[in-house]
Amino acid sequence: MPVARSLRSGDSRPRTGSEIRTAFLTFFAERAHQVIPSASLVPEDPTVLLTIAGMLPFKPVFMGQAERPAPRATSSQKCIRTNDIENVGRTARHHTFFEMLGNFSFGDYFKQQAIEWAWELTTEVFGLDPKNLVVSVFREDDEAETIWRDVVGVNPKRIIRMDEADNFWASGPTGPCGPCSEIYYDFKPDLGNDDIDLEDDGRFVEFYNLVFMQYNRDGEGNLTPLANRNIDTGMGLERMAQILQGVPNNYETDIIYPLIETAAGLAGLDYQKLDEKGKTSFKVIGDHCRAITHLICDGVTASNLGRGYIMRRLLRRVVRHGRLVGIEKPFLQAMGEAAIALMVEAYPQLEERRKLILAELNREEARFLETLERGEKVLADVLVANPQMISGGQAFELYDTYGFPLELTQEIAEEHGLTVDLQGFEQAMDQQRQRAKAAAVSIDLTLQGAIEQMAAELEATRFKGYEVLEQPGCVLALVVNGESAERASAGDSVQIVLDTTPFYGESGGQVGDHGVLSGEGSGGNGVIVTVDDVSRHRNVFVHFGRIERGTLALGDLVNAQVDRACRRRAQANHTATHLLQAALKQVVDSGIGQAGSLVDFDRLRFDFHCSRAVTAKELEQIEALINGWIMESHDLIVEEMSIQEAKAAGAVAMFGEKYADVVRVVDVPGVSMELCGGTHVANTAEIGLFKIVAESSVAAGIRRIEAVAGPAVLAYLNERDVVVKELGDRFKAQPSEIVERVTSLQEELKNTGKALVAARAELAVAKSVALVSKAVAVGPFQLLVQRLDCVDGTGLQGAAQSLVDELGEGSAVVLGGLPNPADLGKVILVAAFGKQVIAGGQQAGKFIGGIAKHCGGGGGGRPNLAQAGGRDGAALDGALAAAKVELKQALG
Repeated sequence: MPVARSLRSGDSRPRTGSEIRTAFLTFFAERAHQVIPSASLVPEDPTVLLTIAGMLPFKPVFMGQAERPAPRATSSQKCIRTNDIENVGRTARHHTFFEMLGNFSFGDYFKQQAIEWAWELTTEVFGLDPKNLVVSVFREDDEAETIWRDVVGVNPKRIIRMDEADNFWASGPTGPCGPCSEIYYDFKPDLGNDDIDLEDDGRFVEFYNLVFMQYNRDGEGNLTPLANRNIDTGMGLERMAQILQGVPNNYETDIIYPLIETAAGLAGLDYQKLDEKGKTSFKVIGDHCRAITHLICDGVTASNLGRGYIMRRLLRRVVRHGRLVGIEKPFLQAMGEAAIALMVEAYPQLEERRKLILAELNREEARFLETLERGEKVLADVLVANPQMISGGQAFELYDTYGFPLELTQEIAEEHGLTVDLQGFEQAMDQQRQRAKAAAVSIDLTLQGAIEQMAAELEATRFKGYEVLEQPGCVLALVVNGESAERASAGDSVQIVLDTTPFYGESGGQVGDHGVLSGEGSGGNGVIVTVDDVSRHRNVFVHFGRIERGTLALGDLVNAQVDRACRRRAQANHTATHLLQAALKQVVDSGIGQAGSLVDFDRLRFDFHCSRAVTAKELEQIEALINGWIMESHDLIVEEMSIQEAKAAGAVAMFGEKYADVVRVVDVPGVSMELCGGTHVANTAEIGLFKIVAESSVAAGIRRIEAVAGPAVLAYLNERDVVVKELGDRFKAQPSEIVERVTSLQEELKNTGKALVAARAELAVAKSVALVSKAVAVGPFQLLVQRLDCVDGTGLQGAAQSLVDELGEGSAVVLGGLPNPADLGKVILVAAFGKQVIAGGQQAGKFIGGIAKHCGGGGGGRPNLAQAGGRDGAALDGALAAAKVELKQALG
């Protein structure tokens, strides 16, 4: 075992993970810190899915929302983060599950005491040589630097000032915040003290972070000192174990390596003899097994939502990497047993819930193995085609039909040097959502009835979304499964009415907001509701969503929080729609009026009255005009005024729309003024960029422009860039040469088509030579009626004319055939008459038109040469027989 190499006899320093944890907690307990047990991975904080930091359980204390448990506290907190999941196993120190050792001061000691204790613990208890240590401080924190240099005695060259991104902590845009100071271990101190770069993770690893919470930040970004200053620190247990055990990475410490050995034994492999790819798979297994064991222990079950999805994703990655190293049979139970044995001393509840943990591992592994087998077969077929990219449609089919996770498709694609079209996948996913939504609307009549009844009985919702994106509200009404209800539980799809809401309800073409409702809930353990749509019924706002956790009842108080990113995108698109109407009036016709619109998070659509198409040049002018207004950074002015004042000021209203006596006017000074109840940006610069996607006709006199604005423009351009690159690769041309190359290919194709038609005509004529001998004499005339398949109309006409030329002026030729014998729905008939036949009163056009009726068709042409068609190939032989009989009678 790798950790054995680092354990020296007679060394009294903590070495094992258990010893490090105990030494840390004991050190601070001896300094009057209350030892707090690790909180659950399922946090009480409704804003996060999982416990992601050691300080999270104390966040309400730091925010002044809860009483402090003691003036000083210390803990070893289990945490999970998945934002860097792709790096797990590939780097030395990335994990999903990790333990954060921390010491906390709630208005008690502050900066100097925290720094001195951190140095004492690091150098005296853990025995790290000061020559191997480097300290970072916030660039403006002179106080911290002075303490490290003058009080602790750190070499000034090994104190590095860092910017706000690295060394300033904040709980959010506003609230408590403060500078940080970090301690790094230097694996290569022999490189000296000059030009130290702490970003060099091959040389340095940060293992201790001290946060000095000393300011409060207001809405304008101003910092004021806190009355009670706090300390929040964190030391990574896995990182300290790597340092003290002298191993190359966190995975080969005694904290994780036993799990790697267990998995390697199941695969019949020696981990130390594997290449990096093989070792990475075992590292992923070791890391993720710790995470899923603790998640199940804390009550998380696999699902497709929230933390359940995270658990399922981690578990399935374990199974996938197990197969990569040759473990074909179910093995999660064995890994669960090993994980429990490894961690039970620190977390006794693992033993208490052993049966539950193992049962969930078995059940979910069995379910996924079925999915994996089906999906891998389909994916193998896709890979055989050797594409450059797995399309979004293929990835979605794997996900939707076979339950194959997108992340797994990405991993397998990466193993084959391929990528996945994520944008295409999202489009396919969105199309499915739209289909499902449309289906629900068309059949859920009881739901609509319940909502209408609610809206008729309730007072109008107080909408606060113009001013705030977060607002408390009381639950006034609930609909579950189409019926009014007093209570709803986790898993229920619900419709909720609050007395007050910041959520915008779908109106004026703008879609409803997305976001979250959270609160204590009726059970007292917290409730979370995801909101994915909001509609309006008689000014009653109905929140459509799903209860993810807890129980919600009438009268409950919840905190309604709008998804800020979605709102920003909708605002950008809505303001861009106003600019689009103004630009159309300026460029195309000042009399243009709105006929409808759609403002979504990722696109906008504007319908308008116009008798003609907007030209390409006009579209360019419109686009340039709008982007010019965006760059000019116009501040929007939003006011409420009487309808008479608004019209007098020149505000544009939608024709036929009914407005109240008091209206809301959105003014982009000098550009646009409209009556509008939607949400908008504060300044046009927030839109970023505007791009027209399409212009088309919707109905007589109504045109439509579709466009994207804001972040959606980048996605649109990226999609087009992929297409251009692919075309460039296929045509072996630079982007600027693609149009010329395509034009050249079109010309080549056109010429080739002409040559092909000529060749087919020549072939038909050649085939017709053999038919000359089949002509029969009818008095002074020559009559020839024959079937000639696999020849198009041009070829048949050429053949018929050639036969008349060969047989003479007294000849009458009728040819019929199927261009494609497999397609009985297309018949071609041709007649060619010589001058003597025409002089005798026969005309090819009239004759062949009558014959074509036998095949369910018709046609005609000149007296000497004519063509007709039919739709019944089975009747062709009968039609030709009738032609022969009729011509014999006519010529005889």
